[in-house]
Amino acid sequence: MLCPRCGTEVVAEATFCHQCGVRLGEAQDSPSDAAPRPEPNTPDDATAAKRFQESVRQVDRQKEPERELWCGGYSSKAMIWAWVLSGLSTLLLLLIGILWVRGVSWWILVLLIVAPWIYFGMVLIYRRWSVRYRLTSQRFVHELGILRRTTDRIEVLDMDDIAFEQNLIDRLVGVGTIRINSSDRSHPLLVLRGIDDVRRVSNLFDDARLAERRRRGLHIENI
Repeated sequence: MLCPRCGTEVVAEATFCHQCGVRLGEAQDSPSDAAPRPEPNTPDDATAAKRFQESVRQVDRQKEPERELWCGGYSSKAMIWAWVLSGLSTLLLLLIGILWVRGVSWWILVLLIVAPWIYFGMVLIYRRWSVRYRLTSQRFVHELGILRRTTDRIEVLDMDDIAFEQNLIDRLVGVGTIRINSSDRSHPLLVLRGIDDVRRVSNLFDDARLAERRRRGLHIENI
């Protein structure tokens, strides 16, 4: 359900929008039945805005302890295509070597066989060591880098949409890419590649987002 004032997605059970504080039930009243509202910038309007801001701060002070829901990184299964390609190239080069290569050319052939395995192995090591993700009941933390590590956080409340995608090979091994659209200014679109058991992890993100919005909406309603 969308808030009629700001367009933010809210849970069906909430009475107030967690973003702007409007009472959702008022959107269902007809214009003739609705009570007249004070003009903008009136004392009543300013008092209501101040009261809502204070309620949001009170909700923040009453946060529940964070619970870790998931911790992971780049899965080696996401590079299965690289190992298949390296294996096929190895078989092809061995066949060429047996049929046509003689003498010193074998050294060149060995280098050509080993090169892709070394390259893809280094790529995998870099991706596994440089990326780390942690999802809690209130925020998502993602770390990037090896020598110089950058840590960023996104509140699960700011996540607007969670989606995942898989190609044919990804579906065979159970990995995929998660895309997070959020209202966070630094990361409006965050892409998580190489996530193992991507369907379950995507559902964890979505459930955490809805649970936090429901909790915030109920807290504001009770204030």
